[in-house]
Amino acid sequence: MTHHTTAPGGLVAFLLLAALATSTRAGAAPAAPAQKPDKLWVYVGTYTGGKSKGIYRFELDLASGELTSKGVAVEVSNPSFLALHPSHRFLYAVGEMDDFKGKKGGAVSAFALDADTGKLKLLNQQSSRGAGPCHVVVDRAGKNVLVANYGGGSVACLPIGEDGKLGEASSFVQHKGKGTDPRRQEGPHGHSINLDAANHFAFAADLGLDKVLVYRFDADKGTLTPNDPPSASVAPASGPRHFAFHPDGRHAYVINEMASTVTAFDYDAEKGTLKATQTISTLPKGFKGDTSTAEVVVHPSGKFLYGSNRGHDSIAIFRVDADSGKLTAAGHQKETIKVPRNFAVEPTGKYLLVGNQEGNTISVFRIDQKTGGLSLVGKPVEAPSPVCLRFMPAK
Repeated sequence: MTHHTTAPGGLVAFLLLAALATSTRAGAAPAAPAQKPDKLWVYVGTYTGGKSKGIYRFELDLASGELTSKGVAVEVSNPSFLALHPSHRFLYAVGEMDDFKGKKGGAVSAFALDADTGKLKLLNQQSSRGAGPCHVVVDRAGKNVLVANYGGGSVACLPIGEDGKLGEASSFVQHKGKGTDPRRQEGPHGHSINLDAANHFAFAADLGLDKVLVYRFDADKGTLTPNDPPSASVAPASGPRHFAFHPDGRHAYVINEMASTVTAFDYDAEKGTLKATQTISTLPKGFKGDTSTAEVVVHPSGKFLYGSNRGHDSIAIFRVDADSGKLTAAGHQKETIKVPRNFAVEPTGKYLLVGNQEGNTISVFRIDQKTGGLSLVGKPVEAPSPVCLRFMPAK
């Protein structure tokens, strides 16, 4: 089964989140002014079996770019995709499976995060309401977890309790239809779900339908309601996979797994509508071979966009036009990259980390702030079947 995005906001939002790390939703004393972190913790979701046992933790030194393994944070089955709570007190992971507690569907797990040790402790699990959950986010109010089910072709919303535990799904939407490719698009395949900066709209890229479905989202009620219009389409047989907003809130992008392209959109934040403006290849001209894309990330500065190519085994680099949001190809980085599933730009924008799913490593690249170019930092660090990377300030 083939199956992430960096939230907009850059360093300012990151430091605000760091200040929230000691507070709780119940209401704690105001946190001390945030200090720029020297190190970040990197939580890595994996496919278990083989060498992997669950979710791993690494430490990234922001001065040198050195990445150090801190071992297993918690043992759990197929925690392929992760999301941190805004308070950094909890972490949520999909359990990418087709059967959970004897019923068809995957799982979503809630963990308490120990701010001193970085260890995770299982709080509870709930059904994702569909087979093969592959993407998860926490809403910006910290009240709900939203999950996309690849096998089930659906999305769901699960409420978060004061103690971090998950309740049963408060909203569930079954996607319907099919695409033009009978092999990959015989039915719907929800591949990701993301939220806008205002926490008012949710965007679900469905590989099987060649659509980004748009939902009005109510964080207090935990509901997803089809928007008007209910979706934006990409070219037939594109296979939209992951979605990312530009920090300006006026543009958004979807990476298309099957066609190896990125589609740029103008975004109307009031109406929650997307208008396609451009589609551009993630591959170099003339490349022939079996390939597919995975992740798309906009740099916190908004100047660059990155996409991962599997098969070509590269990170595609694009410059972003500040006015139109359109993309210009700016090369590829292939060094040490092997089936790059997920990758992420840490919130200060200095480094890009690539999870090499079949290379069983994580590669760290320093980002050229003028060109967006990537240069390798040290040797790749061993990590078993890495699928998703998420950052928080180190204690």
